[in-house]
Formats: sequence, structure tokens, C-alpha cells
Amino acid sequence: MARPPRIWISNETPSLGEIVRVRAQMVHVMESGFRIDAAGQTIPEDILTGFTASLGDAVLLEWSPETAISQNPYIEFTFAARQPGTLRMVWTDAGGVVAEAEKEIAVG
Repeated sequence: MARPPRIWISNETPSLGEIVRVRAQMVHVMESGFRIDAAGQTIPEDILTGFTASLGDAVLLEWSPETAISQNPYIEFTFAARQPGTLRMVWTDAGGVVAEAEKEIAVG
């Protein structure tokens, strides 16, 4: 996870109750651990193992990716804007590396 996540939000200042669409992409190799390199050695597993999205103290989404997820995983979800706060997204991989992204949401 050498690069920061890419985040797109449909509206950072939604009206109360408006549906907000969030799209996020993490640059990650997502190596399954089942492939063999040119020297005949198994390439070690290196996958994302967790994703959490929260707005303030409220958890919006938790996801546990597995080996069948492609390289540079993309996720999309929606939520109803009920309160302002910091939209925080956290990715964790099998090696314990954590990447985070945040966006402020101001409900108008």
C-alpha cells in the first residue's frame, strides 16, 4: 500500500437524509499466495484483510476481503446523510499495514 487510497464522494455537503455515494480504490497487489514466480518459488500471500468505513462514531460498512479479490480493489457504497462528521475509511492487509483516508461531511 505504497500510495494513498483514491476516494470519490458524490456530495460532501449533502442535505439531511440525502443518499451519499462513496467510491474508493486502494492500490494493492492482492497476491493470493497460490502463484509461482519464474524461479519456481511460491509468491507469498499479500492481501487486504479488512476495510471499515465510519462516519463519526457510527460504523457504515465492514468488509473482509479474501483471496478472490482482484488487484487494486475498488469498493462502492452509499449511506443516508443524517449527521455531519468525518468519513473515515481504513484498509488493513495481512502484513499488518494500515492505510487510512478521511473526508469531512457537512450535512446542510
